[in-house]
Amino acid sequence: MSASPAPASKPEPPEDKMWLNADRGFLIALAIFFPLAVAAHFFFSGTLTFIFCCLAIIPLARLMGTATEVIAHKLGSGLGGLMNASFGNAAELIIAIAALREGQVEVVKASITGAILGNILLVLGAAVLAGGLGREKQTFNSTAALSGSALMFLAVTAMAVPDLFHLARGDEAVAVLRPMSVGISVVLLVIYALSLLFALRTHKHLYAGEDAGTEEEVPPWSQKKAVGVLLGATAGVVVVAEFLVHAIEPAIESFGFTHTFIGVVVIAIVGNAAEHSTAVMMALKNKMDLAFNIAFESSKQIALFVAPMLVLLSVPLGANLTLEFSHMEVVGMAVGVGAATLIGIDGESNWLEGVMLLGVYAILSVAFFYIP
Repeated sequence: MSASPAPASKPEPPEDKMWLNADRGFLIALAIFFPLAVAAHFFFSGTLTFIFCCLAIIPLARLMGTATEVIAHKLGSGLGGLMNASFGNAAELIIAIAALREGQVEVVKASITGAILGNILLVLGAAVLAGGLGREKQTFNSTAALSGSALMFLAVTAMAVPDLFHLARGDEAVAVLRPMSVGISVVLLVIYALSLLFALRTHKHLYAGEDAGTEEEVPPWSQKKAVGVLLGATAGVVVVAEFLVHAIEPAIESFGFTHTFIGVVVIAIVGNAAEHSTAVMMALKNKMDLAFNIAFESSKQIALFVAPMLVLLSVPLGANLTLEFSHMEVVGMAVGVGAATLIGIDGESNWLEGVMLLGVYAILSVAFFYIP
């Protein structure tokens, strides 16, 4: 009598996702660093508070961005795109408002410069490098990329005019820099609104490639959960931003950094770290349209929305914030926009171009380290 065959074992279900993915990693970081930031503020106020607040803002900004994407996806392309554009850099805006209330005007200006440079050089450079490794080239929508470059050129022009006016008129220009900045800010906000109309309504077909595959990137959250997460993360950023701003001076004394370097490099990287990871992940999946969109849209929001909004908000806050940036900041932004435009002009990218963008960012960072 022959032995009966052993019952076939059931195939194990394929594991599509690792347990420790990016989202869970950010949640673990939040569970660790947010309590440490709060504890450090009350018991070890100073450099430790600054470090833990920087680390806590990263996952909070990630949660805000994810919740905003979920709500925007459920609202549809029109209202959803408007909301995504409006709340895309909410964390940076909250940090800047907290700094303005404490009179840290130079840090706010430097953080605006750093956010722009961080997105179009560091974020884009890391994404192009990561996506290009192992591939001969990657392609993307050059029309959309150059549209973003044109708007960034406009923003750089708006930020260069007050500096050039002051340079040409000397001390006579000081009295008019604030009203001039308010007027330019209104113009930038109007152009930003029109750019949203262009991208979301009249010429949305030009950006069609950027939406491909976004369905699988949106978490399966309910609308109620997304709103709750957005409100909770926003409240967390408000709390941590206050602690962070109070710890800036001790951190500067401890590390030997300048206010400019803290704003341009440290705070800018912290505020954009979540976007860094998203852009790199999209590039690794060969979705360069999305990676370019993240970099250029974030820079555009900072330059055309966040910066002019801060100028207008500084009036009731009693802070003297203008759009007059230093010569080095203006040159840095112009160089950054020029480098990103060169990469996007042909609709193709490779890893060496990513190295070039990162190299430009590193050179500018070294220069800002020595600026008082």
